[in-house]
Amino acid sequence: MPVLSVLDLSPIVAGADAAQALHNSLGLAQHTEALGYHRYWVAEHHNMAGIASAATAVVIGHIAAGTSSIRVGSGGIMLPNHAPLMVAEQFGTLAALFPDRIDLGLGRAPGTDGVTAHALRRTLHSDPNQFPNDVLELKGYLGKVRENQKVMAVPGQGSNVPLYILGSSLFGAQLAAILGLPFAFASHFAPAAMMRAIALYREEFTPSEQLSHPYVMLGYNICAADTEAEAWHLRTSGLRALLNLRMGKPGPLPAPIDNFEATLSAEEQAILAQSDAAAAVGNAAQIRQQVSAFVAKTQADELIITAQIFDHEARCRSYSIAYEACSNLNPDTVALAQ
Repeated sequence: MPVLSVLDLSPIVAGADAAQALHNSLGLAQHTEALGYHRYWVAEHHNMAGIASAATAVVIGHIAAGTSSIRVGSGGIMLPNHAPLMVAEQFGTLAALFPDRIDLGLGRAPGTDGVTAHALRRTLHSDPNQFPNDVLELKGYLGKVRENQKVMAVPGQGSNVPLYILGSSLFGAQLAAILGLPFAFASHFAPAAMMRAIALYREEFTPSEQLSHPYVMLGYNICAADTEAEAWHLRTSGLRALLNLRMGKPGPLPAPIDNFEATLSAEEQAILAQSDAAAAVGNAAQIRQQVSAFVAKTQADELIITAQIFDHEARCRSYSIAYEACSNLNPDTVALAQ
């Protein structure tokens, strides 16, 4: 079976607030840790009324402090928004507080719209195309002190916090391959280039001090329940949230609704038709079958499971069913990328 992990957007559900969302994130982390999930990642998004994990490093500290063994990290930090030195200091601090448990996943998108990106950077001179150089600079701050190094990350220098490259295109795949880092593809919301990106990454991979062989991590939606009907009902919250985002109207995670398909326009149906490539919905047997087919197709080393489910208890239950179902898969267990 592939390694199983969690991607949490800390969803703010309709009628609740960020405090409740962050409380639920900690509860889910504790629940999935007890089940046996390997890592728990939170994502950086800004100016989105339905996501509470904007201050990603702070949320990671909150979750790591409330758990004991699960790896905790970013899926990811959007590096164009930050000075590499500050990221190194933040994650160096986390690594000092929670040794051998912190991951640093990095992306080059702003995680928001252009206006908000400007507000984050305070300047438009930041260039996302400098992402490879920023990654190397950050890597330097986390590695051994170099001769004549003038600026050091304290804490951070020498911590060797493991890096992961995130992406939804061939760019991220190629960069991860060149640097010899694990590659996490955002197939949970942008699966179109998934197979091409995986192939490119594996073909061009160069071993590094961190990683000797390619390691593919794929975002994957699972909405599981005791019955297929209940699972599809729960799934409508995440689908509506996705549509709202694509239509430029992000907001709190809505409650699930009945007769969801009857509410969809032709344009919305077209958008959702693309979302099924990296998703499993149903009861335990159906989840097992769908995940098995996905793993056979992609040969993924790790699935990072996300579940946009309105009710917290139902969300926890979904992760329980998913773990039990996927634990029965037959592919050989792969080595963990630490």
